[in-house]
Amino acid sequence: MKKPLSIDIQKELFTEARTVHAFKQHDISDERIQELYELFKWAPTAFNAQPGRYVFIRSDAAKERLLPALSPGNVPQVKSASLTVIVAFDTLFYEHLPVLYPAVDAKPFFEGKPAVTEVAGLRNSSLQGAFLIMAVRSLGFDCGAMSGFDPAKVNAEFFTDGRYKANFLLNIGVADPAGIYARGPRLAFDDVVQII
Repeated sequence: MKKPLSIDIQKELFTEARTVHAFKQHDISDERIQELYELFKWAPTAFNAQPGRYVFIRSDAAKERLLPALSPGNVPQVKSASLTVIVAFDTLFYEHLPVLYPAVDAKPFFEGKPAVTEVAGLRNSSLQGAFLIMAVRSLGFDCGAMSGFDPAKVNAEFFTDGRYKANFLLNIGVADPAGIYARGPRLAFDDVVQII
């Protein structure tokens, strides 16, 4: 068994980490974005399929393209964030399986089966997005995930060929304390866990 991470690191990643709704002005370089990817790319996915695709929106012009798809209450979050990431998935991710998962010919499990591909793409890109959140926190940044947007509008604006589909949005930056709300309660262990 490996040694557990220190309590301080656990706090930073889990118990003291917060969803952030407003950010201070802070630039995040291309190099830092690459550093994030080099961490979160190790997320587990079925058949190592890695269906997640990511658009890191940094410029004001790109943010303006995103704003019409947002719920009104989410506009200030995106405007203040250093980056907003569209976490999407590739509906044809199985094309890469011969290289990514050579142990088994897994491509036939998905090819020509859009309902199966949609579920696998959404589920596994969600896992990858969760790893992105942890990578953001591990590099000292703050973030806030959002589902308050119109995916059809995002897809029409950013994924015009229809191959990629938006899953969720993630704002990244340095927290403005005004954008950290009181922590909500969590369900108790006995309410959600069974050991059988």
